Amino acid sequence: MKRLRKNKQSVDGNVCALSARRRQKSLRRFFLEKQTPPYCGSIICRVVFVIGKDFGAIVGYAFSLFHPEKVAGVITLGVPFMPPGFFKSHQALPEGFYMKRWKEPGRAEADFGRFDAKTVVKNIYIMFSRSEMPIAGENQEIMDLVDPSAPLPSWFTEEDLSAYGDLYRKSGFQTPLQVPYRSFAENVGSPQQGVDDPKVEVPALFIMGEEDYVFKFPRMEEYLKSGEVKTYVPNLEIIYLPQGCHFVHEQFPDKVNQLILDFLTRNKY
Repeated sequence: MKRLRKNKQSVDGNVCALSARRRQKSLRRFFLEKQTPPYCGSIICRVVFVIGKDFGAIVGYAFSLFHPEKVAGVITLGVPFMPPGFFKSHQALPEGFYMKRWKEPGRAEADFGRFDAKTVVKNIYIMFSRSEMPIAGENQEIMDLVDPSAPLPSWFTEEDLSAYGDLYRKSGFQTPLQVPYRSFAENVGSPQQGVDDPKVEVPALFIMGEEDYVFKFPRMEEYLKSGEVKTYVPNLEIIYLPQGCHFVHEQFPDKVNQLILDFLTRNKY
């Protein structure tokens, strides 16, 4: 349910953006059989830069592991490389943790169904812009975590909200709920299956807001700031943006675009 704001600058070069939402069937085959996704095979280029936001980061790193000869570099936002088993630490989180709730068939549909699409999008942007993990109480639903009077983040306009609300009114929320929240076991939970030594050797860039709620995931802050992540991605550059939230690419689009452009320029293949 994330987006990339309209770029003020174009990114030149061979950039393969892997979407974890629209390619569900292709990605299932990719993860289970480690094949080159057919839509990437149609690109006329020797290698690509892979850019992923949030769960797209997991897809991008999986592609880099399975097909290193096709990757010039990896850029991820909000979610770093995570080794096999990393998500097991989430099992200790309360039942009201949003991922657990949204994984349950019908639970989110009933929760979202109490509101129009525009209100659901508004609540999601308010909730995930905070620095705390969304965890509902026993008698609460995830949407109840947002006060109806709470304002939008300053960088997210009413025009943005109207555009998104209209799109989700037409499409519904079933696809973003299915991929990734209900597809961990088959697609996302351990993309490194079958890889004996999960190490990404290509140049990599990780951009994260200093106030991103993902820091609160079990082990995450220590994993990042201790440098353990570089055990798996040795050529990783990490940039933390002050006051940045989980939607750092929308909050600071010009800054994030420039960081991406600089990385691409430094690592031309």
